[in-house]
Amino acid sequence: MPFFSVAVNNKQKGVQRLMSRKTLAIVLALTLVLTAVLTGCGGGGEEPADQEQASGTEMAEEQVLVFNLGSEPPTLDPALCTDNASSTVINQIFEGLAQRKPGGGVEPAVAEDWDISPDGTEYTFYLRDGVTWTNGDPVTAHDFEYAWKRVLDPRTASDYSYQLYYLKGAVEANSFELPDKEEKPDEYAEAVKELEALLDQVGVKALDEKTLKVNLVAPASYFIDLTAFFTYMPVPKKVVEANPDSWAASPETIVTNGPFKLTEWNHKNDLTLVKNDTYWDKDKVKLSEIKMVMITDPATSLTAYENGEIDMAASGMIPLPDTPRLLESGEAKRMAFLATYYLDFNTTVEPLDDPRVRRALSLAIDRQAIVDNVTKGGQLPALAYVPPGIPNPVTGEDFREEGGSLFKDADVETAKRLLEEAGFPNGEGFPKLTLMYNTEGSHKDIMQAIQAMWKENLGIEVDLAGQEWKVFLKTRVQGDYEIARDGWIGDYIDPMTFLDMFTSNSPQNNPKWKNEEYDRLIETAKMSGDQEVRMKALHDAEALLMEEMPIAPIYFYVQIWQQRDYVKDVMIDIQEQYGFKYAWIAKH
Repeated sequence: MPFFSVAVNNKQKGVQRLMSRKTLAIVLALTLVLTAVLTGCGGGGEEPADQEQASGTEMAEEQVLVFNLGSEPPTLDPALCTDNASSTVINQIFEGLAQRKPGGGVEPAVAEDWDISPDGTEYTFYLRDGVTWTNGDPVTAHDFEYAWKRVLDPRTASDYSYQLYYLKGAVEANSFELPDKEEKPDEYAEAVKELEALLDQVGVKALDEKTLKVNLVAPASYFIDLTAFFTYMPVPKKVVEANPDSWAASPETIVTNGPFKLTEWNHKNDLTLVKNDTYWDKDKVKLSEIKMVMITDPATSLTAYENGEIDMAASGMIPLPDTPRLLESGEAKRMAFLATYYLDFNTTVEPLDDPRVRRALSLAIDRQAIVDNVTKGGQLPALAYVPPGIPNPVTGEDFREEGGSLFKDADVETAKRLLEEAGFPNGEGFPKLTLMYNTEGSHKDIMQAIQAMWKENLGIEVDLAGQEWKVFLKTRVQGDYEIARDGWIGDYIDPMTFLDMFTSNSPQNNPKWKNEEYDRLIETAKMSGDQEVRMKALHDAEALLMEEMPIAPIYFYVQIWQQRDYVKDVMIDIQEQYGFKYAWIAKH
């Protein structure tokens, strides 16, 4: 999932294996920090009332949390969400078949149980009694069928539609091309009938109000995890179809089923969530209200925190120069993060259509200098794309540890040679390109460092251009850029979540890169139930991605955020998914 936060680390230059056992130990240590955080500050497996009794800490009379979300959510429609700000809100107001649980993993949510066929391709979910929408209507299996098929309907134009390609018939339905409705109305009407027939064949079907049957193309060991992901969340058909363009745009029209509901939204300023009294598990919800403010500037966020105006600030909302001090004092918290910070090269633009140019630009970046001198938070220089933290189910080893480094850091000599081979000796004749970034957080500092490295190491100059988050997302997806910053959080614990986004037909393929061999490798990994075959295909795909360099990995994130000690049981996992269902405020 794309996002806007920032982060840091240590490495020796020229090392050929990025994730040595020492480095992996650092990552595992950060994971232990995560466990400590979840147990002490928010998470542990006990219910809040039990923790209160065990610790002797009393709950505050007022259960209101003020949280800096960091930016305006572009959408609260699960089918259209692609970013971290939106998903943070969606995860509180919607709920899927499964939900994330304290300590990691998922647990039953709207579905109280499920069966999986011996071959791993058929799932049957059984919905619990008493689950309702905020308008009082029951949540049914039909809502899930409708929601999933809506994501796959090309008329919805969901950027995350590929996340449902595990379902039988999903690719065929989602890739169906409709003629122009205005120019060819008769052909369009006939094509819609064909499309609806394809959608009807997709492998998700409500057998009755409480039973949902799902058929996959091939086994996917992480499919239950996916059912907790926002793209898989249900939406109320009656409400959506009555107001398709703006049903999720305001508290007056949105209808949800999560532990909280939206009651106020002052755009670009704040939004308010209150406890949902119709939620099936409402007795476990302790917070009465969450006020999510949208302070985009890290310095302003830190000032608000130090002045006692906010109780918690999302990752990325700390000024980079203040990070070491706040980590040392304990005023900032740090833990592992399944995420990569990188640049997109628009491969449809000259001279970025030449892989030699892309590699030259990437190899001329000194990632160690960036994490040591700019981000300063414990990040790891990324000499590959898939971050550490994903185990290979066959070997038990970390996928990154196995793959090692796929290129050298600050390999200026090779970068100069490649640029000369592409026709730009010492940068002569190289066009002045623009490097774009979103203005929230501290991205400008990182972009300025890269700009200086390209000038010093290659003799080329680039302009910098910043855009507000919502505008920047659209610019990047549409390919209306030359070079742009990007970041990706793993949606589930498997290398596929990082690699399938660069297939030719993926809506998340921001570089617009196309490679038939890469597509074949990803398809092999998706279709095989043999984990050894899958992992080899994924390693080969990543190696090809790093050879062609449509992207330039910069560093592997860590999460650095602020949270008061009196804020208890907030769930934060390695994927930076915030969960406030079990959170509570202690007396202070």
